[in-house]
Amino acid sequence: MQYERSRFRSWIGGLMPLLLLAGGLISASRATLQAARQPSPVALAPFVQQYCVACHSSRNKSGGLGLDALSKQAIDRHPEVWERVVRQLRARQMPPVDQKRPDERSYEAVAVGLESALDRVAAAHPEPGRTETFRRLNQTEYQNAIRDLLALEIDGAALLPRETASNKFDNVAVGDLSPALMDRYLTAAQKISRLAVGSPGRTPGGDTIRLPADRTQEEHVPGLPIGTRGGTLIPYTFPSSGEYEVAVRLSRDRNEEVEGLHEPHELEILLDRERRGLFTIRPPRSGEGHTQLDQHLKQRITVTAGRHLLGVTFVKKPSTLQETKRQPYLAHFNLHRHPRLAPAVFQVSITGPYDVKALGDTPSRRRIFICRPKNSGEEDACARRILSQLMRRAYRRPVAAEDLKTPLRLFHQARTEGTFDSAIEMSLSAILVSPSFLFHIEQDRVGAALKTAYTISESELASRLSFFLWSSIPDDTLLTLAEHKQLSRPQVLKAQVRRMLADPRASTLVTNFAAQWLHLRNLDSVTPDLRLFPDFDDNLRQAFRQETELFFESILREDRSVLDLLSANYTYLNERLAKHYGIAYVYGSRFRRVTLADNRQRGGLLRQGSILTVTSYATRTSPVIRGKWVLENLLGVPPPPPPDNVPALKDNTVAANLTGRERLAEHRANPACRSCHSRMDPVGFSLENFDAIGRWRELEEGVKINTSGGLPDGSQFNGVTGLEKALRKRPELFVRTLTERLLMFGLGRIVDEKDAPAVRNIVRQAKVDNYRFSSLIVEIVNSPPFRMRKMP
Repeated sequence: MQYERSRFRSWIGGLMPLLLLAGGLISASRATLQAARQPSPVALAPFVQQYCVACHSSRNKSGGLGLDALSKQAIDRHPEVWERVVRQLRARQMPPVDQKRPDERSYEAVAVGLESALDRVAAAHPEPGRTETFRRLNQTEYQNAIRDLLALEIDGAALLPRETASNKFDNVAVGDLSPALMDRYLTAAQKISRLAVGSPGRTPGGDTIRLPADRTQEEHVPGLPIGTRGGTLIPYTFPSSGEYEVAVRLSRDRNEEVEGLHEPHELEILLDRERRGLFTIRPPRSGEGHTQLDQHLKQRITVTAGRHLLGVTFVKKPSTLQETKRQPYLAHFNLHRHPRLAPAVFQVSITGPYDVKALGDTPSRRRIFICRPKNSGEEDACARRILSQLMRRAYRRPVAAEDLKTPLRLFHQARTEGTFDSAIEMSLSAILVSPSFLFHIEQDRVGAALKTAYTISESELASRLSFFLWSSIPDDTLLTLAEHKQLSRPQVLKAQVRRMLADPRASTLVTNFAAQWLHLRNLDSVTPDLRLFPDFDDNLRQAFRQETELFFESILREDRSVLDLLSANYTYLNERLAKHYGIAYVYGSRFRRVTLADNRQRGGLLRQGSILTVTSYATRTSPVIRGKWVLENLLGVPPPPPPDNVPALKDNTVAANLTGRERLAEHRANPACRSCHSRMDPVGFSLENFDAIGRWRELEEGVKINTSGGLPDGSQFNGVTGLEKALRKRPELFVRTLTERLLMFGLGRIVDEKDAPAVRNIVRQAKVDNYRFSSLIVEIVNSPPFRMRKMP
């Protein structure tokens, strides 16, 4: 096999220039709209001269035309400028609040007239935008594609580097493929192929799983038996049937002493909830050190090939409730402030297999080996059948005879040195590094004129649809419909969207889309100051994340109105999070749906600890960050970046006992900062009842908090309830922003002014069904940007 892998790497070396070329291709720049020369449907000039000339009468710094000049021309001459005007009008940000503003009727008349004219221009000259010809699978897509292709769960983060988010999502403009990254894909392909086929390595392999240092391990871990506490539950794929060694190391303090070891404790090793080992850990006797205390925590276990749940946990000792006036701290991981009360697991190492008995019957092998040759004469036909099926799924299109040449050649070469299974493994490795698998490929239509729009192929539609809703490859149903030219039929496409949303794989809209849109991924890098927030630990961090994910998933699974994301009378809690929020009668580690009272402090995204924490500093709240987050992610009208010469607000230049509102008065007093801070700060002030880790508070520095705030449209309100009502008063703004984010995620490209007519139509159609989540998705999939593509 070593010779075969060397030959495979040699073949990859010849393929490298093609892969690098594919990774470096950049599509042509987007073209501007063709002039439709349609007249303006509204009298724009009087409106602009009366309300907007003060801001737009001259050319701006970037050389753009002033609105007074544009208002005298046909709208189709500069549609992208008028789209920006419409956005400002809809948000009531133009003219500024401190200037003369029209009444609501005038606002609506001008906005509707502009939108109607722009929509007619878009209908006459479709602008679906242009996705990149080559766009590489990112880490999440690669991991999910392997799962659905080979029935194999892998840890994509351990095999590939995480993508850097571009324009809010990590699947936008993913085109580069450096030699170093290509080598990571090559190594991953060989490891995955070996794991899927079940070939034993030359020496036992191993993995080490290390737990976060700030995780408290005093209570039950979900998925482990009741009556246990701490430890971890590890979903792990064992490549072959045989013996594996599980070794446990305990957490130590800076003096290399086991933390919390004051009396004997029992530790269990479980496989699929069945006990496979029981150990006793005792404090060292006088004169003995802690070096050898966990050396005996090793157990050889016999495991069948495939995915199992490996548990390592402690038998829980009886505990009593402390009778104190204040709730005791729940975080126990810091030696000097809140030390552990009992030992904790630091890491778990899995090594093996030893004494391999058989390859085993795993889901991966059943997925790959759809036939078995009875003799050598049947091997070629069986290999062709196996590889054709794998390539059809991996490449997301029908397989041509030319596609089979290289994998079959590698199969025949490897078969001369090894078994039928090892030869299939070699061919599978080649499939996993093919550009047809590693890249989303959308080729220009042959014979189409430059800068014209065309409908994408059925196979490309199936791929777009699956990576949008599943972040993975199409299944057999989608591929079959595409091959029979039926997927693009309106009723068929609608039925497939609803089928896919009901599939468990649609949860990627929660863990991938929502996690990026709502900045949940930032939670891992958030560590509040433990001197000010001593009860924060990884348990609370993960509870924050799970609450928001379960809440978003309830909107998806129950097909609720997306407006319920803004305010709802329920949330999801476990005991740890309920105590943090001050909500009684919630016990245990299991998350459950909790209906809230009318005078609730929770319910809706703006009241959840995850959002409130990632929009705060380590030591205090930030009305600026929170206000910017709302404007950008919920209203779609982000403020411009701050000027280069404006210093940051320094805490040590103002009195320590000032409130957040008083601290920010410094920036609002600066003329260079006032225009933006007057838009962001009032929004953030309305959320000041929540501290930097999402707890409710009435006072700050002994002073009652002033939560009066407002939106850039001039509306005034008080507190988070007032902010929610203001957002729901004009729901089309939030729905438009969510639509743009979903469309950007689904297409893997930036959504700009050219997509605005399509976005408006999506929002209009979804309104008929009360903005239900499924209606929004169906309309996005039926929109021109999703169904079409523009020639360079």
